[in-house]
Amino acid sequence: MIFSFMGYSLLQLLFWALHIQNKNAFPPPLPHHQEQEYLKLSTEGDIQARNRLIEHNLRLVAHIAKKYSVCPGDQDELISIGTMGLIKAIQSYRLDKGVRFSTYASKCIANEILMQFRSQKKCAGDISINEPIETGHSGSPVTIMDTLASDDTITDDVDLKIKSEKLYQFMEGLDPREKKIILLRYGLHGGEPMSQMEIANQLGISRSYVSRIEKKAVEYLRKQFKKGGG
Repeated sequence: MIFSFMGYSLLQLLFWALHIQNKNAFPPPLPHHQEQEYLKLSTEGDIQARNRLIEHNLRLVAHIAKKYSVCPGDQDELISIGTMGLIKAIQSYRLDKGVRFSTYASKCIANEILMQFRSQKKCAGDISINEPIETGHSGSPVTIMDTLASDDTITDDVDLKIKSEKLYQFMEGLDPREKKIILLRYGLHGGEPMSQMEIANQLGISRSYVSRIEKKAVEYLRKQFKKGGG
């Protein structure tokens, strides 16, 4: 594999950030039958189907992020973190478990946000992957652990490699501080993704300043991808 699933997810999250223009105008949820079809295709490795599922569930991410938002300006960061949870949900969801995707995804999104809070010691709690999320067809509880997938559904490494090469090429147009923040924020070059607050502490600047620099850099990269047809 050229990329691990986590590496794939981090880059996909950044690519989605580059294509989202207005976080208040997310696409509506998919009709049930269409969602089921995309879920089936996604488990077979269809990247376009996976991307459609992400796009049409961003409204759910924003809704959950809003519930956990404490300070002004938090929501953008929580949407980014929650989107990672959504990507993991799509990767690991199984149709045969009898659990609604929205129920499963909501737990994964909330779990991702809570784990971030826990890492920052803002919250001592977390959602266990052994916590029942719904009752299956047999009447027995279904947990997140029951629906976890193996790595054999990770596909389209070549497509991701092409996008990644474009991304790193476009990043050369950023100034050193913008480039560093994007690298740290999204865990590029094999690093661990960092929150805006963690980056602020490392660089000795305010979180709001990190947010402004990140938005400026993402906007620049978005324009480059648009020009290049990415």
